[in-house]
Formats: sequence, C-alpha cells, structure tokens
Amino acid sequence: QVRLVESGGGLVQAGGSLRLSCAASGRTLGALTMGWFRQAPGKEREFVACIRWSGGAKSHEDSLKGRFTIARDDAKSTMYLQMNTLKSEDTAVYYCAAYIGLTPHSSRSSDYTYWGQGTQVTVSS
Repeated sequence: QVRLVESGGGLVQAGGSLRLSCAASGRTLGALTMGWFRQAPGKEREFVACIRWSGGAKSHEDSLKGRFTIARDDAKSTMYLQMNTLKSEDTAVYYCAAYIGLTPHSSRSSDYTYWGQGTQVTVSS
C-alpha cells in the first residue's frame, strides 16, 4: 500500500507560481512511478507529469513543458510540482498518483493504482 498526501494548493493570480507537494509513505518508493494529474470542472482528468522514483527520469505533458516541472526529494519521500506563469486555465483540482510496475512512465490515469485526495489550485485573472 502507498499513501499519498498532497499539499500546496491555493489561490494565485495569473502569472504567479505555486509549488505542490505530495508526501508518499507505506512502502519502498524505488519501484514506483509517481505522477500529477488535474481535473477542471466539467472536464476529464488530464495528465500533467510523472517521474520514475528510481533514477528520477521525468515526463511532462507537452503543452505544459516550460511552465510546469516535476521533481522529487528522495530523503523526504516527497514529489513536487513547480508551476510557473500560471494561467486561469490551470485552475483545477490537482491529484498525486502512483503505480508499481516496470513501465517507467505513463500518462494514463487508469495505470495509476494509488491516488491522493487532491488539492485545489485556483488562478484568478
């Protein structure tokens, strides 16, 4: 079992920045891939980024590259999402997720077994 707890969401003005955190616990993280998804009202959940815990290889949604960056701190068992130059369309609930497997990256939410409770990010224009 893996427990994921997000934090860091909030209200920010357009052009501003936020850093989301996801604290993981429950098992050795080495075999995990962890990711961020988001879901805006009335829209489907969409992939943001993911990272292979062992080695740190990353994958970002193409449209968000350059503004969003995923990272992890092994010592703190915590994953981060740095979000810069935020836009109103970034408003959504952001979810942390994880799966155990050999595939290093996945953008499909159905591949992820473990999910956090979500944290709201609201960008005002």
